Amino acid sequence: MKILTVIGARPQFIKAAAVSREIRRNNILEVIVHTGQHFDKSMSDIFFDEMEIPRPDYNLDVNGLTHGGMTGQMMEKLDPIIIKEKPDFILVYGDTNSTLAGALCGAKLHVPVAHIEAGLRSFNNKMPEEINRIIVDRISNILFCPSDTAVANLKAEAFSDFGCTIVKTGDVMYDAAMYYANKSVKKSLIMVDRKLQKDKFVLATIHRAENTDDVQRLSSIINALNKIAEEKRVILPLHPRTKKIIEQNDLNLKFDVTDPVGYFDMLELLKNCSVVMTDSGGVQKEAYFFKKPCITLRDETEWTELVDEGFNEVVGSDYDKIIDAYRRLPERKCDYRKNLYGDGNAAIMIVESLRNKSENED
Repeated sequence: MKILTVIGARPQFIKAAAVSREIRRNNILEVIVHTGQHFDKSMSDIFFDEMEIPRPDYNLDVNGLTHGGMTGQMMEKLDPIIIKEKPDFILVYGDTNSTLAGALCGAKLHVPVAHIEAGLRSFNNKMPEEINRIIVDRISNILFCPSDTAVANLKAEAFSDFGCTIVKTGDVMYDAAMYYANKSVKKSLIMVDRKLQKDKFVLATIHRAENTDDVQRLSSIINALNKIAEEKRVILPLHPRTKKIIEQNDLNLKFDVTDPVGYFDMLELLKNCSVVMTDSGGVQKEAYFFKKPCITLRDETEWTELVDEGFNEVVGSDYDKIIDAYRRLPERKCDYRKNLYGDGNAAIMIVESLRNKSENED
């Protein structure tokens, strides 16, 4: 069996680390294609180095374009690779342009597509990621769902009638977080370098276009973080694109800013912070993995079970709502014993499902 894996963005590197390790353990041939969507060394290369992911067999070097331009160029470069490699499955992750390009190429070339992290919905079609999710799910042959909510979303959209296979596996990001959590303490120096104390700081991330491309939203979030920083240290690993927008608009940050951090550094920040404030889908889950309350700086989330169970509060970019949610954190009563995303064996289930599918078709 041969699997062609398409990745291109930071969260996909993390997910692929868990699944690729299980693929290798089963002596299955994997061809890795890096689209180049995250091309900055601090956003890409460091993850391959730190997480011991095999170096990509192909790098498409597609980045810095419009959504349509990026997806189109990725597809143009992916087609001949798929034709040459003749994989049994194309494996795609999440909801990026890389995900969409890989799935579309596979569907058009009649190669079965397996979508990891299927079934997620924010129900906001203004988000490019939401469009990608819906299309990729619809043209995929195997849908690997991280949660009961994801399975329910697909069934509500009649996916049971589409001839695809729906498998609840749990979340591969949980696999990765548990595997690397013990390694991060030895490999990361960020707590020492930044002179951070356990439970004495807020971890924030801002990168989504809905916040960074709207100066009013971005300014409101930054003002709220500035206010919180008056009483508690705030640290923000800053995405290069967000940094450029902040500088262009002369926004004043009164808290700690770092360059983008590697995965081990991020794990240490998550493990040691008191609260997470983010617009990242992945970081919302990672906060839960490490038993940290989360405030989501978006108007909705795909991870609705985290909100329903009280682990996460969605506040958008409104200054007053952000501050109010932060003030009410001591009132939160969260039962982290609940197992929302599986038992850390999602990658095993994914590879077993692919192997069984391959053997049954043979």
